[in-house]
Amino acid sequence: MSLSERSRPSADDLLVFLAVARTGRFTTAAAVLGVNHTTVARRIDALEAALGGRVLTRGTAGWILTSLGESVLEAAENVEKSIVGLGERPASLSGIVRLSATDGFSGFIAAPAIVALRRQHPGASLEMVAATRRAAQQRAGADLEVVVGKPQVNRAEATHLADYALGLYASRSYLAAHGAPTSTAELAGRPLVYFIESILQVDALDDARSVVPEMIDAVSSTNVYVHIEATRAGAGIGLLPAFLADRHDDLVPVLADEIRVTLPYWLVVHPEALRQPLVLAYITALRARVEHVRGALLGHRA
Repeated sequence: MSLSERSRPSADDLLVFLAVARTGRFTTAAAVLGVNHTTVARRIDALEAALGGRVLTRGTAGWILTSLGESVLEAAENVEKSIVGLGERPASLSGIVRLSATDGFSGFIAAPAIVALRRQHPGASLEMVAATRRAAQQRAGADLEVVVGKPQVNRAEATHLADYALGLYASRSYLAAHGAPTSTAELAGRPLVYFIESILQVDALDDARSVVPEMIDAVSSTNVYVHIEATRAGAGIGLLPAFLADRHDDLVPVLADEIRVTLPYWLVVHPEALRQPLVLAYITALRARVEHVRGALLGHRA
Protein backbone atom coordinates (compact mmCIF):
# COMPACT_ATOMS: atom_id res chain seq x y z
CA MET A 1 0.00 0.00 0.00
CA SER A 2 1.37 3.38 -0.97
CA LEU A 3 1.50 6.35 1.37
CA SER A 4 -1.25 8.06 -0.64
CA GLU A 5 -3.52 5.05 0.01
CA ARG A 6 -2.93 5.27 3.78
CA SER A 7 -3.89 8.03 6.18
CA ARG A 8 -1.24 10.70 6.59
CA PRO A 9 0.69 10.63 9.88
CA SER A 10 -0.39 13.40 12.22
CA ALA A 11 1.98 16.03 13.56
CA ASP A 12 1.04 15.06 17.13
CA ASP A 13 1.99 11.44 16.48
CA LEU A 14 5.33 12.52 15.03
CA LEU A 15 6.11 14.64 18.10
CA VAL A 16 5.32 11.73 20.42
CA PHE A 17 7.54 9.49 18.30
CA LEU A 18 10.32 12.08 18.55
CA ALA A 19 10.09 12.10 22.36
CA VAL A 20 10.34 8.29 22.49
CA ALA A 21 13.24 8.30 20.02
CA ARG A 22 15.14 10.74 22.24
CA THR A 23 14.45 9.11 25.60
CA GLY A 24 14.20 5.43 24.68
CA ARG A 25 11.25 4.97 27.06
CA PHE A 26 7.49 5.40 26.80
CA THR A 27 7.30 6.42 30.47
CA THR A 28 10.05 9.05 30.15
CA ALA A 29 8.55 10.40 26.92
CA ALA A 30 5.18 10.62 28.64
CA ALA A 31 6.72 12.68 31.46
CA VAL A 32 8.40 14.99 28.93
CA LEU A 33 5.13 15.52 27.06
CA GLY A 34 2.91 15.77 30.12
CA VAL A 35 0.71 12.82 29.10
CA ASN A 36 0.32 9.27 30.34
CA HIS A 37 2.04 6.09 29.14
CA THR A 38 -1.13 4.84 27.43
CA THR A 39 -1.40 7.97 25.32
CA VAL A 40 2.18 7.55 24.11
CA ALA A 41 1.55 3.92 23.17
CA ARG A 42 -1.67 4.85 21.34
CA ARG A 43 0.08 7.62 19.36
CA ILE A 44 2.89 5.28 18.31
CA ASP A 45 0.35 2.66 17.21
CA ALA A 46 -1.44 5.31 15.14
CA LEU A 47 1.80 6.45 13.52
CA GLU A 48 2.78 2.89 12.62
CA ALA A 49 -0.69 2.25 11.18
CA ALA A 50 -0.41 5.40 9.05
CA LEU A 51 3.06 4.46 7.81
CA GLY A 52 2.35 0.78 7.38
CA GLY A 53 5.29 -0.49 9.42
CA ARG A 54 7.13 -0.50 12.74
CA VAL A 55 9.05 2.63 13.69
CA LEU A 56 10.33 1.30 17.04
CA THR A 57 11.58 -2.01 18.30
CA ARG A 58 12.67 -3.16 21.73
CA GLY A 59 16.41 -3.07 22.42
CA THR A 60 18.34 -4.19 25.47
CA ALA A 61 18.19 -0.69 26.98
CA GLY A 62 14.78 0.52 25.76
CA TRP A 63 13.09 1.37 22.47
CA ILE A 64 15.30 1.87 19.41
CA LEU A 65 14.52 3.02 15.89
CA THR A 66 13.83 0.61 13.05
CA SER A 67 15.02 1.47 9.55
CA LEU A 68 11.59 3.01 8.91
CA GLY A 69 11.90 4.93 12.17
CA GLU A 70 15.26 6.30 11.08
CA SER A 71 13.69 7.66 7.90
CA VAL A 72 10.81 9.23 9.85
CA LEU A 73 13.06 10.91 12.44
CA GLU A 74 14.03 13.86 10.23
CA ALA A 75 10.39 14.55 9.40
CA ALA A 76 9.52 14.54 13.11
CA GLU A 77 12.37 16.94 13.86
CA ASN A 78 11.18 19.26 11.08
CA VAL A 79 7.69 19.31 12.59
CA GLU A 80 9.19 20.29 15.94
CA LYS A 81 11.29 23.06 14.35
CA SER A 82 8.25 24.42 12.51
CA ILE A 83 6.20 24.57 15.71
CA VAL A 84 9.00 26.25 17.64
CA GLY A 85 9.41 28.72 14.78
CA LEU A 86 5.80 29.87 15.14
CA GLY A 87 6.70 31.68 18.34
CA GLU A 88 8.86 34.78 18.45
CA ARG A 89 11.52 32.94 20.46
CA PRO A 90 11.70 29.77 22.55
CA ALA A 91 11.09 30.21 26.27
CA SER A 92 14.34 30.57 28.18
CA LEU A 93 14.94 28.10 31.02
CA SER A 94 16.83 28.89 34.19
CA GLY A 95 17.85 27.09 37.35
CA ILE A 96 20.27 24.44 38.56
CA VAL A 97 20.70 20.86 37.36
CA ARG A 98 22.37 18.63 39.95
CA LEU A 99 24.40 15.73 38.58
CA SER A 100 26.37 12.91 40.17
CA ALA A 101 28.77 11.27 37.71
CA THR A 102 32.22 9.75 37.37
CA ASP A 103 35.22 12.06 36.99
CA GLY A 104 35.83 11.20 33.35
CA PHE A 105 32.20 11.58 32.30
CA SER A 106 31.90 14.84 34.23
CA GLY A 107 34.84 16.43 32.46
CA PHE A 108 34.48 15.00 28.98
CA ILE A 109 30.71 14.93 28.51
CA ALA A 110 28.77 16.67 31.28
CA ALA A 111 30.73 19.95 31.28
CA PRO A 112 30.62 20.51 27.48
CA ALA A 113 26.91 19.61 27.53
CA ILE A 114 26.05 22.41 29.95
CA VAL A 115 28.12 24.84 27.86
CA ALA A 116 26.01 23.93 24.82
CA LEU A 117 22.78 24.27 26.80
CA ARG A 118 23.75 27.67 28.20
CA ARG A 119 24.10 29.08 24.68
CA GLN A 120 20.32 28.79 24.39
CA HIS A 121 19.49 29.12 28.10
CA PRO A 122 22.04 31.40 29.81
CA GLY A 123 20.21 31.08 33.12
CA ALA A 124 20.96 27.34 33.34
CA SER A 125 23.74 26.10 35.60
CA LEU A 126 25.13 22.72 36.59
CA GLU A 127 26.30 21.41 39.95
CA MET A 128 28.43 18.27 39.60
CA VAL A 129 29.47 15.81 42.28
CA ALA A 130 32.26 13.75 40.74
CA ALA A 131 32.17 10.27 42.26
CA THR A 132 32.63 6.67 41.16
CA ARG A 133 29.91 4.71 42.94
CA ARG A 134 26.73 2.73 42.49
CA ALA A 135 23.43 4.41 41.71
CA ALA A 136 21.54 5.29 44.88
CA GLN A 137 18.03 3.97 45.49
CA GLN A 138 17.22 7.35 47.03
CA ARG A 139 19.52 10.35 46.86
CA ALA A 140 18.31 13.77 47.90
CA GLY A 141 19.78 16.66 45.97
CA ALA A 142 20.74 14.84 42.75
CA ASP A 143 18.48 15.13 39.70
CA LEU A 144 20.61 12.84 37.54
CA GLU A 145 23.25 10.18 38.06
CA VAL A 146 25.62 8.65 35.54
CA VAL A 147 27.12 5.34 36.61
CA VAL A 148 29.31 2.65 35.07
CA GLY A 149 27.47 -0.63 34.64
CA LYS A 150 23.75 -1.35 34.55
CA PRO A 151 22.24 -0.08 37.82
CA GLN A 152 19.63 -1.82 39.94
CA VAL A 153 17.16 0.93 40.85
CA ASN A 154 13.50 0.83 41.81
CA ARG A 155 12.22 4.41 41.92
CA ALA A 156 14.07 5.81 38.93
CA GLU A 157 14.38 5.58 35.16
CA ALA A 158 17.65 4.00 34.00
CA THR A 159 18.72 4.20 30.34
CA HIS A 160 21.90 3.18 28.57
CA LEU A 161 23.79 6.24 27.34
CA ALA A 162 26.94 4.95 25.66
CA ASP A 163 29.83 2.51 25.86
CA TYR A 164 33.44 3.46 26.39
CA ALA A 165 36.71 1.56 26.06
CA LEU A 166 39.48 0.98 28.58
CA GLY A 167 42.96 0.04 27.46
CA LEU A 168 46.53 -0.08 28.67
CA TYR A 169 48.72 2.98 28.09
CA ALA A 170 52.26 3.95 29.06
CA SER A 171 54.35 7.08 28.65
CA ARG A 172 57.11 7.18 26.08
CA SER A 173 59.60 7.78 28.89
CA TYR A 174 58.42 4.66 30.76
CA LEU A 175 58.66 2.49 27.65
CA ALA A 176 62.13 3.86 26.85
CA ALA A 177 63.34 3.00 30.35
CA HIS A 178 61.59 -0.36 30.85
CA GLY A 179 60.71 -1.63 27.37
CA ALA A 180 57.31 -2.36 25.92
CA PRO A 181 55.65 -5.69 26.79
CA THR A 182 55.06 -7.79 23.69
CA SER A 183 52.58 -10.25 25.25
CA THR A 184 50.15 -10.40 28.14
CA ALA A 185 52.54 -12.75 29.94
CA GLU A 186 55.12 -9.95 30.03
CA LEU A 187 52.71 -7.81 32.05
CA ALA A 188 53.35 -9.94 35.14
CA GLY A 189 55.05 -7.87 37.82
CA ARG A 190 54.70 -4.62 35.88
CA PRO A 191 53.46 -1.55 37.82
CA LEU A 192 49.76 -0.74 37.32
CA VAL A 193 48.00 2.61 37.61
CA TYR A 194 44.28 2.14 38.36
CA PHE A 195 41.58 2.45 41.01
CA ILE A 196 42.07 1.52 44.67
CA GLU A 197 40.87 -2.06 44.66
CA SER A 198 39.87 -2.24 48.33
CA ILE A 199 37.37 0.63 48.15
CA LEU A 200 36.13 0.35 44.56
CA GLN A 201 32.32 0.12 44.67
CA VAL A 202 31.61 -0.40 40.97
CA ASP A 203 31.56 -4.03 39.90
CA ALA A 204 32.17 -3.28 36.21
CA LEU A 205 35.39 -1.37 37.00
CA ASP A 206 36.44 -4.05 39.47
CA ASP A 207 35.91 -6.73 36.82
CA ALA A 208 38.05 -4.73 34.36
CA ARG A 209 40.99 -5.12 36.75
CA SER A 210 40.84 -8.89 36.17
CA VAL A 211 42.26 -8.52 32.63
CA VAL A 212 45.68 -7.75 34.16
CA PRO A 213 45.75 -10.00 37.25
CA GLU A 214 49.53 -10.33 37.49
CA MET A 215 50.29 -6.61 37.46
CA ILE A 216 51.32 -4.91 40.71
CA ASP A 217 49.54 -1.79 41.97
CA ALA A 218 51.92 1.16 41.75
CA VAL A 219 49.67 4.23 41.93
CA SER A 220 46.01 3.81 42.90
CA SER A 221 43.43 6.58 43.13
CA THR A 222 39.69 7.18 43.17
CA ASN A 223 40.20 9.87 40.49
CA VAL A 224 40.71 8.92 36.84
CA TYR A 225 42.54 12.18 36.10
CA VAL A 226 45.14 11.13 38.67
CA HIS A 227 45.50 7.88 36.71
CA ILE A 228 46.18 9.87 33.54
CA GLU A 229 48.78 12.17 35.10
CA ALA A 230 50.53 9.38 37.03
CA THR A 231 50.83 7.35 33.82
CA ARG A 232 52.14 10.36 31.92
CA ALA A 233 54.73 10.86 34.67
CA GLY A 234 56.03 7.31 34.19
CA ALA A 235 54.59 5.69 37.31
CA GLY A 236 53.64 2.55 35.41
CA ILE A 237 51.19 1.22 32.86
CA GLY A 238 47.72 2.71 33.25
CA LEU A 239 44.42 0.99 32.60
CA LEU A 240 42.78 4.12 31.23
CA PRO A 241 39.68 5.32 29.39
CA ALA A 242 40.63 5.69 25.74
CA PHE A 243 38.72 8.97 25.41
CA LEU A 244 41.03 10.57 27.97
CA ALA A 245 44.32 8.81 27.18
CA ASP A 246 44.11 9.32 23.42
CA ARG A 247 44.16 13.09 23.90
CA HIS A 248 47.79 12.94 25.08
CA ASP A 249 50.49 12.39 22.48
CA ASP A 250 52.95 11.25 25.17
CA LEU A 251 50.78 8.22 26.02
CA VAL A 252 51.18 5.11 23.89
CA PRO A 253 48.71 2.18 23.72
CA VAL A 254 50.15 -1.05 25.09
CA LEU A 255 48.97 -4.44 23.76
CA ALA A 256 45.95 -2.74 22.21
CA ASP A 257 44.92 -5.86 20.30
CA GLU A 258 44.97 -8.05 23.41
CA ILE A 259 43.79 -5.80 26.24
CA ARG A 260 40.55 -3.90 25.71
CA VAL A 261 37.55 -3.60 28.01
CA THR A 262 34.25 -2.02 26.98
CA LEU A 263 32.07 -0.62 29.76
CA PRO A 264 28.63 1.06 29.66
CA TYR A 265 27.53 4.45 30.96
CA TRP A 266 23.97 4.44 32.31
CA LEU A 267 21.86 7.51 33.07
CA VAL A 268 19.61 7.36 36.12
CA VAL A 269 16.83 9.96 36.29
CA HIS A 270 14.90 10.34 39.51
CA PRO A 271 11.09 10.66 39.13
CA GLU A 272 10.73 14.21 40.38
CA ALA A 273 13.40 15.38 37.91
CA LEU A 274 11.27 14.24 34.97
CA ARG A 275 8.86 17.09 35.72
CA GLN A 276 11.58 19.75 35.37
CA PRO A 277 11.93 21.21 31.84
CA LEU A 278 15.52 22.30 32.53
CA VAL A 279 16.58 18.80 33.53
CA LEU A 280 14.96 17.36 30.40
CA ALA A 281 16.73 19.97 28.27
CA TYR A 282 20.03 19.04 29.87
CA ILE A 283 19.41 15.34 29.18
CA THR A 284 18.96 16.26 25.50
CA ALA A 285 22.26 18.17 25.61
CA LEU A 286 23.99 15.17 27.23
CA ARG A 287 22.74 12.85 24.51
CA ALA A 288 23.88 15.26 21.80
CA ARG A 289 27.36 15.41 23.34
CA VAL A 290 27.49 11.62 23.59
CA GLU A 291 26.62 11.29 19.90
CA HIS A 292 29.29 13.83 19.00
CA VAL A 293 32.07 11.96 20.83
CA ARG A 294 30.88 8.36 20.45
CA GLY A 295 33.89 7.41 18.35
CA ALA A 296 36.33 8.89 20.86
CA LEU A 297 34.58 7.02 23.70
CA LEU A 298 35.30 3.76 21.91
CA GLY A 299 38.92 4.65 21.26
CA HIS A 300 38.65 5.47 17.57
CA ARG A 301 41.57 7.84 17.17
CA ALA A 302 41.20 10.59 14.59
